[in-house]
Amino acid sequence: MSDVVDFRGGDFRGPVIGKAEYRQQAPAPTALDALPPPAAGFTGRDEELGRLRAALDPSGAGGEQAVLVTAVSGLGGIGKTALAVRAAYAAREEGWFPGGVLFLDLHGYDDAPVTADQALQSLLRALGVEPEHIPVTADERAGLYRSVLADREPVLILADNASSPDQVRPLLPGGGRRHRVLVTSRDRLAALGARLVQLDQLTPGAAYELLDRALRIADPEDDRVVEEPEAAARLAELCGYLPLALQIAVALLAEDPGKAVAELADELGTSYDRLAALDDGDRSVRAAFDLSYRRLPAGQARLLSLLALAPGPEASEEVAAVLVGAEEPPVADLKALARAHLVERGNSRGCWRMHDLVRAFGAGVAAGDPEARDAARERLLAHYYRCADAADDRLQWLPGDPEPAHFATRAEALAWLDRECAGLVAAAQWGREKRYAAMASRLALCLWWYLDWRRNFDDLIGVSSAAQEASHGVGDREGEAMAWNNLGLGLRQVGRVEEAIDAHVRDRDLCQVLDDPAGEATAWNNLGTALELAGRLEEAMNAYERSRDLCHALGDRSGEGMAWNNLGIVFAATGRTEEAMDAYNRSRDLHHSVGDRRREAAAWNNIGNVLRTENQVGRAMEALRKALSIRSEYEDWYGVAQTLGNLGGTYEDTRRQAEARSYYLQAADAFTRANAPQEAARARARAAALTAPATPTDTPAPAAPPARTTDSGRPSPPPPDAPDSAAR
Repeated sequence: MSDVVDFRGGDFRGPVIGKAEYRQQAPAPTALDALPPPAAGFTGRDEELGRLRAALDPSGAGGEQAVLVTAVSGLGGIGKTALAVRAAYAAREEGWFPGGVLFLDLHGYDDAPVTADQALQSLLRALGVEPEHIPVTADERAGLYRSVLADREPVLILADNASSPDQVRPLLPGGGRRHRVLVTSRDRLAALGARLVQLDQLTPGAAYELLDRALRIADPEDDRVVEEPEAAARLAELCGYLPLALQIAVALLAEDPGKAVAELADELGTSYDRLAALDDGDRSVRAAFDLSYRRLPAGQARLLSLLALAPGPEASEEVAAVLVGAEEPPVADLKALARAHLVERGNSRGCWRMHDLVRAFGAGVAAGDPEARDAARERLLAHYYRCADAADDRLQWLPGDPEPAHFATRAEALAWLDRECAGLVAAAQWGREKRYAAMASRLALCLWWYLDWRRNFDDLIGVSSAAQEASHGVGDREGEAMAWNNLGLGLRQVGRVEEAIDAHVRDRDLCQVLDDPAGEATAWNNLGTALELAGRLEEAMNAYERSRDLCHALGDRSGEGMAWNNLGIVFAATGRTEEAMDAYNRSRDLHHSVGDRRREAAAWNNIGNVLRTENQVGRAMEALRKALSIRSEYEDWYGVAQTLGNLGGTYEDTRRQAEARSYYLQAADAFTRANAPQEAARARARAAALTAPATPTDTPAPAAPPARTTDSGRPSPPPPDAPDSAAR
């Protein structure tokens, strides 16, 4: 440096004072080890951490690439930054990045995200470039940034909280070195050409471990989680296994050492606003979600809030369209929400689901516009009722009836009901709110046949109980009577026989008050099935006779056929075999005359059982095979299983053990398909018993219970090999 000052050319009119400033030239400071501290209690991410380590390892796959970008994406609060920081520490410890580790928070979801030129300025200064040497424009800064990196040993750039590929692209180094870029984002940055690592919620076990680890960091002697494992598991579930929510819960426990884990879990579980409770004053789950929500376009924001109202754990695209009042499913908006990790694809094709806490957030947003919220729920309830009613019509359709229009086939109707089942069951229980009582009750009545067919008896009891309460609340006596009927049928199926009797008595009494002979006939028949199962055979027979006579007077051949079938069961149980056979034949002929092949199959099954007890083996097998053929045609797997079991017993009676064993195993498979695991186990046990050497005996193998029928005033297939009954 020269200490000579040249004043040549100057024009000086007075005294001149020279002032010299001397500066020591030294490199600008660098920030090449600026990682934030690792998160407390980090756990449960071994698989994802392994994937990141593999991506960052210069000796691994992709190591010859000049730049390998890895993008970690997931819901706000899911632990993306914690994972990325942990991976960066691991990479530094391995010595993979001797050039340093740069960390930059892009604040992509804040009101003022970091721009490209701001990010490049920060990175250049961290790399030691003097501020006065940093160019003004973003393009010039990007060029200098790549040039500086080109002269360095491998560097890892961790760009946290990016909101779009455009925010990251200017930060990518040029070629020629094994630099790496690790990005975190709430959006799936597929357009970045990165290796994508998606984070989901923690497993229950990992969430429990996080609670314990993080709490012990505050106090190594704090063993509340270990002392209250069930409460801790419930707390983790209420936190949605979301790391941010779990960390907040830990903070709430740490600041109050006297609070039990169960107490905090109870507070969250009973809180009207769970998201408000998940706030420790410094961190908030609602605030984390709100950052993502505020960036959404209006249509996507509206969809998110209304989708949170869907009653089931998953919502089909059809339901999404109904909620927003659209003619076509909002598929593009759903995919956009999925890229933002606010929804994800469900287990069924065309279905979507939300994290529990995101659902709570969306519902909170919807609550801010009660008029729109209530209108959406009413649209969905009306849609569910129309479609469920149409599906029920198709499932109960008989030849000669008008063809249902909405569902072309029985299989199509069942597929729709299977997909929407959880939502239908939940929506049917909205009837406990007066606003939705009438429509929800009608929906519940449409679901009896399907729920009974699928053997979802707990759901059947739930929707019928809700319908009964709703109908009673609005003074709808007819609806209440039908709900009592269906409730009784569900209670009977789960063995709550005395409650079933009470329900059917209430139904009968209401029908008599309403002067509804068709409903009364149904009530008598179904009351008879409950009385019979309670062992009150004389009363049951009287009830069946009352039902038979009412149906005969009304010209209801299907109802009369069911009553005859059930009378046959009582006759057979009391040793009146000839009368039983006559009753079954009458039932078969009546059902055949109206084209009700499913109930005709029940009669054939029972005829086969009677013939078997009379040692008319050939005729018994013929009748049972007719029943099996019809039940197989209608995919009545429970009925198929019962008839297969009866065929197995018939072969066992004749000591043809190999054939008997085969039929029992087939019956077990059919019971499994029918969601009847206990019956399946018994059928397998009967098959296993036949592997031992045969022992001559004059005692025939036990027959499966006879098929009973119940009625509802609308044709319905029997609960197979149980009293024949149906809903109204």
